[in-house]
Amino acid sequence: MTWQLFYLGCFVVGLTSTVLAFVGGSFRLPHLHLHVHLPHGHLPAPNGHLPASQSAGGAAQASEFPLINFATMSAFLTWFGGTGFLLTRHSTLLVGLVMVLAIGMGLVGAATIFWFVVKLLLPHDRALDPADYDRVGMLGRIISPVRSGGTGEMSFSLEGARQTCGVRSENGEALNRGTEVVITRYEHGIAYVRKWDELAHERKVSE
Repeated sequence: MTWQLFYLGCFVVGLTSTVLAFVGGSFRLPHLHLHVHLPHGHLPAPNGHLPASQSAGGAAQASEFPLINFATMSAFLTWFGGTGFLLTRHSTLLVGLVMVLAIGMGLVGAATIFWFVVKLLLPHDRALDPADYDRVGMLGRIISPVRSGGTGEMSFSLEGARQTCGVRSENGEALNRGTEVVITRYEHGIAYVRKWDELAHERKVSE
């Protein structure tokens, strides 16, 4: 095997590994959650907004990212192989000097990927919390009136986006359009709710 084939092989392996890493999700893309959630057993504030979830939200913390990992190794092989192949093919430099330059460029490539992940991706990364998707305790508003014992529709905010779902009154009462309600349980795609002012009054009385 010639040095040219050796470097070309390193380049192909490194490039293939990098592509597979991106496609397979080894580099976690940033995802920002702007969910507001009402914890079980708590009521929203009087202004109708829910307290923001603090369990996994807030400012995301950058998780540990080791210097030597699949991503940086793939980048090293790509830059190392590419540099070595070009120098052996288009220059008359000695084998040892080509090796040194190729290693140097490989380290530059690995460092670039490391900086990109740590500085740009991980600051926005956080673990998903199932509680962020729990609809029980959500504060919403009736957008389609609910007849006594019937079904209507409500809207609420989930992960920063407006969502709608079918709704029924927990106690079977009618709910007019615009009524603020709190989801007490969610079953088979239907949210069972109670009026927010009733829950707030009950809490005030119990205190």
